[in-house]
Amino acid sequence: MFLPQEIIRKKRDGEELGREEIAFFVRGITEGYVSEGQIAAFAMAVYFRGMTMEERIALTEAMRDSGEVLEWKSLNLPGPVVDKHSTGGVGDVVSLMLGPMAAACGCFVPMISGRGLGHTGGTLDKFDAIPGYDTAPDNALFRKVVKEVGVAIIGQTGNLAPADKRFYAIRDVTATVESIPLITASVLSKKLAAGLDALSMDVKVGSGAFMPTYEKSVELAESIFEVANGAGCKTTVLLTNMNQPLASSAGNAVEVREAVRYLNGECRNPRLHEVTMALTAQMLVLGGVTAGEEEAYERLRKALDSGRAAEIFGRMVAALGGPADFMERYDDYLEKAPIVRPILAEREGFVESMDTRAIGLAVVALGGGRKKPTDAIDYAVGFTDFAALGDEVRADTPLAVAHVRTEEQFEEASRRLKEAIVVGSRRPDEEPMIYKKISAKG
Repeated sequence: MFLPQEIIRKKRDGEELGREEIAFFVRGITEGYVSEGQIAAFAMAVYFRGMTMEERIALTEAMRDSGEVLEWKSLNLPGPVVDKHSTGGVGDVVSLMLGPMAAACGCFVPMISGRGLGHTGGTLDKFDAIPGYDTAPDNALFRKVVKEVGVAIIGQTGNLAPADKRFYAIRDVTATVESIPLITASVLSKKLAAGLDALSMDVKVGSGAFMPTYEKSVELAESIFEVANGAGCKTTVLLTNMNQPLASSAGNAVEVREAVRYLNGECRNPRLHEVTMALTAQMLVLGGVTAGEEEAYERLRKALDSGRAAEIFGRMVAALGGPADFMERYDDYLEKAPIVRPILAEREGFVESMDTRAIGLAVVALGGGRKKPTDAIDYAVGFTDFAALGDEVRADTPLAVAHVRTEEQFEEASRRLKEAIVVGSRRPDEEPMIYKKISAKG
């Protein structure tokens, strides 16, 4: 029998905790025999003292096992169960295309996604922009859609990693969110509870990233790689560029439009395309669907060009309650803002830098995100047609197009965007979209 305070004391003093001690403490988070004060003290001890990789694996597995762990073997699926997770960014609409693309190549993707957090957009909020789409189906429907369509993108159920929910809420109000061991366990416990064979992980770097520096992003990526693989889930991590919005748009309905246009071949932003293809290719390789990346890219190109990936997206939307003809009539179903107007550069030069976090917060300020969890979201508002880093602009060149409700909103959006996007006399050096890949093969 362990005592919570002795476990806290041990970690406070920099000692390594045993697997049983960590499992006991996490059970206490779920069952209630560990108090809020004790959870806060434990989080602070970990924040300052850190955790070994073995401790991180034990914490992640204990949090994964604090609730239901989904199993897929009984469905006899003829392919691997795989998923992707991103640390979040602005215009990061990858999941909407990646899931159907992977399914079109023979994978099964039970994607459990989240809502917007801070300046980052949430995949579930984007799907809520589709009339009728159910992001909280019962488990039977979820399994049915995964089996029959190949992909279902839904929200976290209360039964998946419940220890994380309580632990995260306390970390949020005790300034311990930024602990890399705790971020690792929080992210992976929910993903591993989905019963995955493999995971493709996207850790963002840059002005719109969750982690403040490149070095911290690398540290988080390496932690996630070691812990996920240590817990038995084959995982590759890509560090990707978030120094500008990833897509051409940021918002909810506007990003869904861009995802549909990407899938049906109308328009593919090259930055978005590069990151989406790279992350999906990792899913195919890790899942054993293809022997290597070259074959994976070829399969993905065929899935897009044949229309198969677009067809699967439409089938998923219909199976989860959305319109059966969504892919054909998406523009009729997605809400539109009454004012759609360009925000002009006002000076000549080059797009030198962007505060991507500020652009995300501008979407939130318009009502496209939440300032507090109970806020309703305006799905129509946001930005489209962003200028890219390095673009040459004149005084009458749009930096982006605002989608807003009122003249006051337009003025606010315009002010925020002009503060976030720096137009200077020097064209910046071109940056890679993918900085680094961390995988078993190096």
